[in-house]
Amino acid sequence: MRIDFAFAAKLLKEHSQIEILCHKSPDGDTLGCAYALCRALQSMGKKAKISIDDVIPHSFDYMNDNIEVQQFEPDLIVAVDVATFDLLGSKEYREKYRDRVDLCIDHHTTNTDFAKYTLLETEPEAAAAAETLLLVLYEVGADVDSGVAECIYTGLSTDTGCFRYSNTTSRTLRMAADMVDKDIPFEMVNKRMFETRTKTYNALETLALASMEMHFDGKCALITITQDMYHKSGSDESESHSLKAIPRQIEGVLAGVTLKEDADGLFRASVRTNAPADACRICARLGGGGHKRAAGCDVPGKTLAEAKQAILDSVAAELESL
Repeated sequence: MRIDFAFAAKLLKEHSQIEILCHKSPDGDTLGCAYALCRALQSMGKKAKISIDDVIPHSFDYMNDNIEVQQFEPDLIVAVDVATFDLLGSKEYREKYRDRVDLCIDHHTTNTDFAKYTLLETEPEAAAAAETLLLVLYEVGADVDSGVAECIYTGLSTDTGCFRYSNTTSRTLRMAADMVDKDIPFEMVNKRMFETRTKTYNALETLALASMEMHFDGKCALITITQDMYHKSGSDESESHSLKAIPRQIEGVLAGVTLKEDADGLFRASVRTNAPADACRICARLGGGGHKRAAGCDVPGKTLAEAKQAILDSVAAELESL
């Protein structure tokens, strides 16, 4: 059931023990929303905790400072920046929350209404779920202090590529400015999110770049990240997020694809596009979704060659439709 801000705020006000869920392969938006909401709820005297079925990249550690670790049985379960139930994590993890997610706060057009109640602002209304969450916090009357503001800023900046992507709106920029006015260390956030590279990331990037393939007269660039690359570089999946933007940056590329092998041998594609190609349409053909310029999907295929062919077939269909 779709709801408005007042109803979402009412739910949060009426409950005192709230669990917050993020999506797997966590990024700055889902984590920024979760930590901001957790901080705000705890400051209101409520019990709040974050649950996630994945490793949180160390670059986001700063948002966890001074959050109290609390153990309790929730009376309200909230998912933030989660478009579909499958994105919560593994099958075993999802079973714990089946038919138990009470509220979803999101900004994806592909949201499947898996929660009992859904507050949804899609692009161009909300470039990031952090925009929608901030309005919820205002509606609740929560104190948006510097700690909360730092988390909201993280969500805004990461989902807009530090305000460079076309999804950035004047509202996004005004909200970011409001967060900066809370005296947050935005320079530190920007440096961590967009300028800091570990040695293991550099090694992984070198291997990924060596795997790059160009297809369809240079309109598609594809890089591959395998488990073997993680082992060789000393890296892990938490450091692979920044690689997703690389294929799209090549001149003439309309569809940039990053194909990642999971630990269980399955494959997942992250697609980033330049206009007029639509990343969401590419991924939707394989059961995924997201936004016009950024989307993801699980890719069928028992081998890397089969997975490549599946995602390339979908890219080809998109390019042919333009």
